[in-house]
Amino acid sequence: VSQQFLSLFAFLSALHPYAGMGFLALSGIILLFTFVTVLLFFARPSEPSLPDNDVSPAMAAYVRYRVARVPTHPKHPEGSNAPKDQRWLRTNLKLLDGDAMEITREIATKNFFVGAFAQNTSYGTTTSLLNNIRMLWRIYTLHYRQHHFREFVALARDVYETLPLSDFRKEELPEHIKPIIQCSFSNTLASLLPGGNLLTPFFMNLFLSGSTNSYITCLTGIAATRYVQASTQEERHEVMQQSMFEASFMLKEVVRECNPILSVTISKAVKKAGMDSLDTMQQPSASSGVAQDIVAHLANSLRTILRDDG
Repeated sequence: VSQQFLSLFAFLSALHPYAGMGFLALSGIILLFTFVTVLLFFARPSEPSLPDNDVSPAMAAYVRYRVARVPTHPKHPEGSNAPKDQRWLRTNLKLLDGDAMEITREIATKNFFVGAFAQNTSYGTTTSLLNNIRMLWRIYTLHYRQHHFREFVALARDVYETLPLSDFRKEELPEHIKPIIQCSFSNTLASLLPGGNLLTPFFMNLFLSGSTNSYITCLTGIAATRYVQASTQEERHEVMQQSMFEASFMLKEVVRECNPILSVTISKAVKKAGMDSLDTMQQPSASSGVAQDIVAHLANSLRTILRDDG
């Protein structure tokens, strides 16, 4: 690279006496700009301490800091030209909250199917993790004009500590499992797979894996949003409970959207696989035994049932 740089410098100097110097000056400016940009990206911005509550004396300084860093939502009724006080900030954060929930719901839907069809595989685990990291980055960049890597890492660490099993507090597990089990026995699921359906155990396995993966994603996105929007210590301490409450409702919305797709996909796939397997079953001959006759009869019966249902 250095040899090519010197060759280009010599070529430009031969064309014009000042061309080489101009090239050196431009290269220096680009390198300096790149260095400053990288330095700012990896630097941790200084911020005032988080107020204890809304009436804390430190609230005014914190509002000025947040107003300076938060981007103005396009649908803000007062726009960016209005006085940016605490009321303006709360309205803006509420609008950004709606966008963050849409991002979370989008990724939770993707991770539902990743968890269902790629459960217990390195591909499924890696894909879910990458989806969650992208979701965290989108929520972070949604709330800040300038982006700092160390600040993002701190947010990811706070969110991870909120998730179940991060420090294995087993007394919290029932509260996390509850919304998943409620979805499993919802009216929606019962109508899709009535009792006695042979596909129910297989479907339930996929459903529980997808719902668990989706719930973790919902909890991750909602907790990240609550952390970046917290304006007091009181709000920050309530992130865990608030996120669990909201994640249970979002999970129901995701399940309501994904269940019909999963049910139809699995039913068609299993029926097609069953028909292909039954079509290869050999018909009994005159010399066949009683066991082969029984198996052939059952295969014909199942083939007829699957064709009638299809």
